[in-house]
Amino acid sequence: MEKSKSAGAGLDEIDRRILRELHRDGRQTHQELSERVGLSPSPCARRIRQLEAQGIITGYRAGINEQALGFGFSIFVSVKLDRQVDDRLVSFEEQLLDCPEVVDCWLMTGSFDYLLRIAARDLQEYEQFLTGRLTKFNGVASIESSIPIRRIKDQAARLE
Repeated sequence: MEKSKSAGAGLDEIDRRILRELHRDGRQTHQELSERVGLSPSPCARRIRQLEAQGIITGYRAGINEQALGFGFSIFVSVKLDRQVDDRLVSFEEQLLDCPEVVDCWLMTGSFDYLLRIAARDLQEYEQFLTGRLTKFNGVASIESSIPIRRIKDQAARLE
């Protein structure tokens, strides 16, 4: 984390334009990208390699429409463990790795230990996951579910 923070502070405007363009469209060719940022292809490619080496660009992904795949129901789940000790945290996290329904998981501060985002086909599938799996995880003390009404902003990363 510290490496990216210090590396990010030294970015110039061309690096930032490259990041904005790749964030907008990660599939564009080096030629297209170089034209958009005002740089020839070789220096542009060199800068991309540097941004990757610095850990600022961490990979390339396709944006997936979960709803089009039949997973149109998102649920945010706050989980509190019975004890906040290393073995409990590790155990909980390992159990989550086997759950395809869990698409996002954050270790939190505050009154809950974890915040999960679940992608489900419908409320029934979520109920099966909740009662059939999550409530049976070792160390779970309490669970609170919240159902979002509508996504207001969808941005993969902060660039400015």
